[in-house]
Amino acid sequence: MRYLILLSFFCATACGLDNPAEGKGTIEQVLMGKASDLSDPDEKVYNVALLIMDGVYNTELTAPYDIFQHTVFREGIRPMKTFTVAATREPVTTFEGMRILPDLAYLTDSLPRIDILVVPSAEHHLDTDLENEKLLNFVRRIDKQAQFMTSHCDGAFVLAAAGVLEGKVSTTFPSDIDAMRERFPHLDVRKDVLFVHDGKYITSAGGAKSFEAALYLAEHLYGDSIARSLADGLVIDWDLNKVPHIIIAE
Repeated sequence: MRYLILLSFFCATACGLDNPAEGKGTIEQVLMGKASDLSDPDEKVYNVALLIMDGVYNTELTAPYDIFQHTVFREGIRPMKTFTVAATREPVTTFEGMRILPDLAYLTDSLPRIDILVVPSAEHHLDTDLENEKLLNFVRRIDKQAQFMTSHCDGAFVLAAAGVLEGKVSTTFPSDIDAMRERFPHLDVRKDVLFVHDGKYITSAGGAKSFEAALYLAEHLYGDSIARSLADGLVIDWDLNKVPHIIIAE
């Protein structure tokens, strides 16, 4: 019991809650969710949800998270507010073993407006995840409101299974392109590109190249100078003209 009390005191202090009962929120609210911080009726920020689940790959998650979250440090733009969304608020374990507490649960929480949905790749995006109707229905629901739907690596399979890539050009992890073409023969899946932007859909090859796809969206929204400043902060040599990509004119 002594150790539990000490742990609670440490968490309250570390989270800036000298007295959680005095209106700053409970420890659980700070550690387990950001719902109260995501209210944005005036649309002063882009709400960016990153869809996570057990087996999500670190790079496809952290690359767009890094790029998008760093927009809050740039002045004069409408920045992105990033948060994670999972089926429940139970800890998610990435493929590499990192444990993450989701900010929000799409099965139980009242979600804020989602302007940009990011679907990182996960271990079962080529099999069981594609049979998960609750997951696919969430993607379909957000597709109706989001300004952009993005995927990295095999996250494109989830978008395809949800039916939102109909009539769109897309790409995925290079070695899985043939598998995507076989599973979704009616879709136009391209090789030899790092990302494709068609309408509001941006699909990427994933891996470390997830940074490039995220930087492209930043450049699309904010211009070249902001994208370059974000890249410089992460020591990335960013030049869109040097990145193999496809942009479908709207």
